[in-house]
Amino acid sequence: MVPAAEMMKERECPAGMDVEVVKEPDELEMIEELARFGINAGDIKKAKEAGYHTAKSIVMIPKKALYSVRGLSEAKVDKMVEAASKLVKCGFITGTEALQKRKQIFKITSGSKAVDDLLGGGIETQSITECFGEYRSGKTQLSHTLAVTTQLEVSQGGGFGKVAVIDTEGAFRPENVIPIAQRYGLDPERVLDNIVTAKAYNTDHQMELVDHVGALCANQPFRLLIIDSLTALFRSDYSGRGELAERQQKLNQMMSKIKRLADQYNVAVFVTNQVMADPGGGSVFVHDAKKPIGGHILAHASSVRLSLRKGKGESRIIKVIQHPNMPEADATFDISNQGIADSND
Repeated sequence: MVPAAEMMKERECPAGMDVEVVKEPDELEMIEELARFGINAGDIKKAKEAGYHTAKSIVMIPKKALYSVRGLSEAKVDKMVEAASKLVKCGFITGTEALQKRKQIFKITSGSKAVDDLLGGGIETQSITECFGEYRSGKTQLSHTLAVTTQLEVSQGGGFGKVAVIDTEGAFRPENVIPIAQRYGLDPERVLDNIVTAKAYNTDHQMELVDHVGALCANQPFRLLIIDSLTALFRSDYSGRGELAERQQKLNQMMSKIKRLADQYNVAVFVTNQVMADPGGGSVFVHDAKKPIGGHILAHASSVRLSLRKGKGESRIIKVIQHPNMPEADATFDISNQGIADSND
């Protein structure tokens, strides 16, 4: 198996990029391919309208979810899953093959070498990276920076692809992207054209927007999904202990949907999270202990968890709380109108 940059099928290239095509992993079989195995075109259309655009999405989703698609009987679903399984390798592979598949992953620079070193090279595709901290700790500025660096060429630490932003707090500011693009010598107008954004108004709408991102990824070379913030609407839509179980179940469904999207399309997912006071969580030496929203569900679903806190002036301190490859450690970076960068200290 060869590296991801060489293992791609031709697809639409982001405007302004220097090469003619951007390619996707060769295992990305579109749902229309199921027709080769006798699946009715009408049934394929119904599944696609329900948000399933690839054969892999059919294999990954529980059958009961497909049973709920209007017009698809259990017999049709079983046949569709069987056909999709012939297109997608979903059985055991050797450790060597798994290692080779890891070469498909891109690492997207954060804009700071210190932070990239902390993360083993940057934000990874096929993973969910969660970043939590109090207000003005730098979460949104890191999001804006990643929205630009994702569009850099792979040799420059980018993903050479487009970016989708789901904004739940009105924090995305396109004008803030312009100086960051200029910092990297990119055309701000083209950078903004390669970013799609939508405002989510409730948790149901947020789920629908994630489905819409899946449809975009099936047809265009997206490399990053940003959700800022992931938990804001869950806090407002579900209040009190009486709705906690329902909230956590819905959050779990959201995270499962996002993980499938990241895996199917080789997309990096960067989500910001809010914090809450945790009076019982600190020691006598910690007077302002805080913990992220979402509990164990979010902790288990995220591949990487990062904590942000304020430093002196415009400096911020980022700490690895959870990472599959890197140890717990921290680093300092600065924030400015040009995004995040290495600290001057």
